[in-house]
Amino acid sequence: MEWMMLIAISVLFSVGTYFLLTRSLIKVTIGLILIAHGVHLLFFTMAGLREGVPPLVQMSGDHATDPLPQALVLTAIVISFGITAFLIILAYRNYEEHRTEDVEGLRGDQDE
Repeated sequence: MEWMMLIAISVLFSVGTYFLLTRSLIKVTIGLILIAHGVHLLFFTMAGLREGVPPLVQMSGDHATDPLPQALVLTAIVISFGITAFLIILAYRNYEEHRTEDVEGLRGDQDE
């Protein structure tokens, strides 16, 4: 199970990094979303993957799943949603102002 997660995380990180290095603001936003999902999966994998075990303490206490990574992932999802909303609004305003989705439009006028 960890190998599948490792492959999924590495694909998300590599495709997200590729999109971050492009000049389109929409692709930069998609790259950030992919990297954020890779980080969420990385948190779950680092916590230890157990199938079918609820995050509750049993009588013996040996098969309990740690709820802290789940809380961290929930917080990270909310933060990445806020950053994604900000980047989408930034891309929309940039397109409205300059009629291009190129990152160079964010530099401003070079004449000044």
